[in-house]
Amino acid sequence: MAIEVKVPVLAESVAEATLMKWHKKIGANVQRGDSLIDIETDKVTLEVAAPNDGVLAEILKQDGETVTSNEVIARIETGIAKTPPPVEKHPPVKPDAKPEQRNLGMEQAPKKQEPKQSPAVRNLLQQFNLDAAEIKPAAGQERLTKEDVMKHIEQRKVVQPETTAPAPVPPPAPPPKPEPEPEMARKTEKATTPVPQTVHKTTAVPAPAPVAQIAGTRPEQRVTMTRLRKRIAERLLGAQHDNAILTTFNEVNMQPVINLRNRYKEEFEKSHGVKLGFMSFFTRAAVEALKKFPIINASVDGDDIVYHGYYDIGIAVSSPRGLVVPIVRDADTLSFAAIETRIREFGDKARDGKLTIEELTGGTFTITNGGVFGSLLSTPILNPPQSAILGMHKMQDRPVAENGAVVIRPMMYLALSYDHRIIDGREAVQFLVAIKEQLEDPARLLLQI
Repeated sequence: MAIEVKVPVLAESVAEATLMKWHKKIGANVQRGDSLIDIETDKVTLEVAAPNDGVLAEILKQDGETVTSNEVIARIETGIAKTPPPVEKHPPVKPDAKPEQRNLGMEQAPKKQEPKQSPAVRNLLQQFNLDAAEIKPAAGQERLTKEDVMKHIEQRKVVQPETTAPAPVPPPAPPPKPEPEPEMARKTEKATTPVPQTVHKTTAVPAPAPVAQIAGTRPEQRVTMTRLRKRIAERLLGAQHDNAILTTFNEVNMQPVINLRNRYKEEFEKSHGVKLGFMSFFTRAAVEALKKFPIINASVDGDDIVYHGYYDIGIAVSSPRGLVVPIVRDADTLSFAAIETRIREFGDKARDGKLTIEELTGGTFTITNGGVFGSLLSTPILNPPQSAILGMHKMQDRPVAENGAVVIRPMMYLALSYDHRIIDGREAVQFLVAIKEQLEDPARLLLQI
């Protein structure tokens, strides 16, 4: 009986997807739940598993082909009996053989096993045509990460010029019939004295072609954009084309938040099982500021302005496949611990390529933290159809004036990019001031004032 393997149901906003790489070949035995292939959409990477036990009888769509929702890509034959793996025959062992010899006769060469890997890592291996079995995960880890793959690629680049350099060739024995030399070589030989033996060894090796020299010293590699990267490019260009983007800045003294965090972080982690970070403070501060300025939480739909009565906050996360923005839904109803837990879960899923389309869809406002990469100041770009995005940056000790005296405080620049079609500068500036007031006096977050 043939069972069809179909593309999972895609979201309404996702029209098509791309097959990445088949993990099983035709004729391979599969069990229900075995990963057959990864499918890349505009937002996430989906894993297609075998629906039944059987044998992969037919593959209808190959690597790199475009598919749609519910399209049949393979068939599994369930009526075929699984063939047992061939039994290796070992040479008979003599009765008087020593124990060491008997052991040697029965031992099998250990098979090279591939480490565990996420769909994002498999995509990276496919792009650079790498064998996962040749890459060692970090010490104590069973899963292969993007960092392990990139480290392997960098090591290959360092070794490549040495391995491609031609080895020294000894002087060849005189052939019975010398081949005709090029015209230029004959003219040079007639016009000069006999070349010493050491020089003859060097000129006997043919010089590589100019193209080979360029390829060896200035390597280039052309890699097709992933579907996610194409989608990111389209959305960013669309955001700049369709919105009147303007950015306003302010700075906040993070000392009160740092003091509060240092005072309660150990007790917080013991009580809730999650670390107390800065993102929960910024998320709650953004929600309270959005309540005061609903236009920042609105979006444009044609000629209409849509005001949202809920607060779904997108948190920009860097993943091996690119920037993704999972949504913390109903952030106004969540505690600090719940927000931190959601953000940690999103970070783990983004690293392993397991974010779902539902977790990436929607959102009324976005927060992005370039400070984790060392950014001191930037102008974030909108995440359509949202009308505003808050950019956090690196905390840096700077001299500031307090009560007529110069003191050193951990300061952070904040940037708000907004759609000037519906948001005026007054609302944008006051919104940033509201966030600044919340963070410099964290008691406001608890009192919601």
